Amino acid sequence: MRVEAGAPADPRLDEILAEVRRIDVQARRLVTGVMAGGYLSVFRGAGIEFASVREYEEGDDPRAVDWNVTARVGRPFVKTYVDERELTMMFVLDLSASMRAGLGAYTARQLAARVCAFLGLSAARHGDRVGLVAGAHGVDGFVAPRKGRAHALRIVRDCLALAPGGAGTDLGPLLRFTTSAVRKHAIVFVLSDFLDSGWEQPLRICARRHDVVAVRIMPAELELPRAALLRVRDPESGAVRLVDSTSARVRAAYAARVAAWDTATTRALRKAGVDRLDIPVPRVRGGADLARPILGFFRMRELRGAKR
Repeated sequence: MRVEAGAPADPRLDEILAEVRRIDVQARRLVTGVMAGGYLSVFRGAGIEFASVREYEEGDDPRAVDWNVTARVGRPFVKTYVDERELTMMFVLDLSASMRAGLGAYTARQLAARVCAFLGLSAARHGDRVGLVAGAHGVDGFVAPRKGRAHALRIVRDCLALAPGGAGTDLGPLLRFTTSAVRKHAIVFVLSDFLDSGWEQPLRICARRHDVVAVRIMPAELELPRAALLRVRDPESGAVRLVDSTSARVRAAYAARVAAWDTATTRALRKAGVDRLDIPVPRVRGGADLARPILGFFRMRELRGAKR
């Protein structure tokens, strides 16, 4: 087992670094704009130590209103806090063969790298630490959590460049390693297509220690394209077959299998007590496709926190 990601295994280093630069440019606008407030409110919250009160200003969170002072003075005042928390964000990345294939604008793995960029750069911008655990059938790379924008971009590079050390898919070892290696409470994003099994119990155990979010990368081929004959290959087993995608019977059977996978996975994630963030692989390239589900996730967490 390799426990520290070193130089990228992909020999096309120039291509990988160029892709990292493209992702950086794409992520910068979202990180400093629409996503900044969402990250701050969802993950960093309002702090843990009361500091003082001040007069209410437009845009303040109504939940922070100090009603005792407000009633006494006759004008709204809010409580302010000192944010003492230094968060740790870990990405658990599935490097299996199915994450390197697909019919969309990106492979599932390329899209996962973009998710890591957007969230990791948001964390770095707020002084939080970011780390990575990656592998297919075991831990093939571990980057210890550290601060800084350069470190976050290093993780994006490794998301694109690390090579799996074995065949098949097994998220279990990655989750068990994260549970044992990351001792401090962390926010853990598990990025996978979740097409394997056996991850349910390790995920539940990991969720007991950390705040776990399952990021389901939804490949474009979950909806069977309409073409006469498709020659398809299973990226994990290498098996090849011809599929008549115009057949109503074939399309119905395919849709039923996708629905069964979706139901079973959703039920398992709910039972494990983790949040789910579904991100579809877009048909065309663009940042908005990725920002929309992440912002929706932020909004869900905010609303849930407001109800507590």
